[in-house]
Amino acid sequence: MVVDPDPDGPLMSNEIFGPILPVVTVKSLDDAIRFVNSRPKPLSAYLFTKSRAVRERVIREVPAGGMMVNHLAFQVSTAKLPFGGVGASGMGAYHGRWGFEEFSHRKSVLTKPTRPDLSSFIYPPYTERAIKVARRLF
Repeated sequence: MVVDPDPDGPLMSNEIFGPILPVVTVKSLDDAIRFVNSRPKPLSAYLFTKSRAVRERVIREVPAGGMMVNHLAFQVSTAKLPFGGVGASGMGAYHGRWGFEEFSHRKSVLTKPTRPDLSSFIYPPYTERAIKVARRLF
């Protein structure tokens, strides 16, 4: 645990994938939210609170890849929750169904019937006949 590290130092400017916990002292929830939002979006955000109002506000106002309330790192270890970042921390999510969908390509295919050929009514240049029919219909 490192209490009040230099906000511009490497500990606070890189994502930490290790057993180091920087603790930043703030005077209010507003200050905490402002501090987090002044920096790149985190991969995960962790909040410890008994207050439902605080929890809902932080969830609403802090953009992060994922959030854990009153626990640490558990969301990474369960396939029932998507895990991934936002912004510079990453795009998309993986684990379980989310990983399958994220790394799958959905191919759109539209097939139009060849008869009747309505292309002269849909695409310009419009024929005189198409204009007359459109005026009667609309």
